[in-house]
Amino acid sequence: MFPIRDHNPSGATPHVTWALIAVNVVVFLWTRTLPSEITQNYFNFEWGMIPARLSMGQGWETVFTAMFLHGGWVHLGSNMLFLWIFGDNMEAAMGRMRFLGFYLASGLIAAAAEYGMGPLSRSPVIGASGAIAGILGGYLVLFPKARVDVIFIFIIFFKIFPLPAWSVLGFWIVLQIYSGTTGQNDGVAYWEHIGGFAGGMLLTVPLWRRRRAAPLLTAEPGLARSTIPKVGRRD
Repeated sequence: MFPIRDHNPSGATPHVTWALIAVNVVVFLWTRTLPSEITQNYFNFEWGMIPARLSMGQGWETVFTAMFLHGGWVHLGSNMLFLWIFGDNMEAAMGRMRFLGFYLASGLIAAAAEYGMGPLSRSPVIGASGAIAGILGGYLVLFPKARVDVIFIFIIFFKIFPLPAWSVLGFWIVLQIYSGTTGQNDGVAYWEHIGGFAGGMLLTVPLWRRRRAAPLLTAEPGLARSTIPKVGRRD
């Protein structure tokens, strides 16, 4: 079960969101042109964030570079899908440069959370998911009632359900917390997701307060009428 689109058009061209997607895709495609041993040993270990190396006071630049590395097509595709669905609204609400700063700050908070849970770990942490988790947290604060189409796949059958953003994103973060606290050992940096999500929520609160104080022109500020047809019930 995963989201495929939202019914919350931003009304503006999301240049920064598109640029972030482009950079991530270009970096990934470039690494795919290199021999696998170079990709793993050089990029993942040299440019991914390794907590143990940070504990020795080395590799601080990798906190940023790790945000643009991905371990495979599914890793890249899922991250970019979430960025594409939710990033445009956050960019429109914040403005381009503030949104870029918000994205990077969320990634830093996510990296700090992952580091704090395992400062001696020698496994490289890579991916944009920490920064994107910040976008999800911010989206939950600003647009909890926005409708999100979620596709549910069961073996060979699938169905699309329109659900409120608070339920989709709430389910996602609860799943991350459950997996992180139960010690899932599947290579996913759950605490990075949790830290990024919490950081994104906190960073968005000042904007939320300003929007609440402004005159309400619609039932929910910034939530435009969707041009996407509603998904009806099917028997």
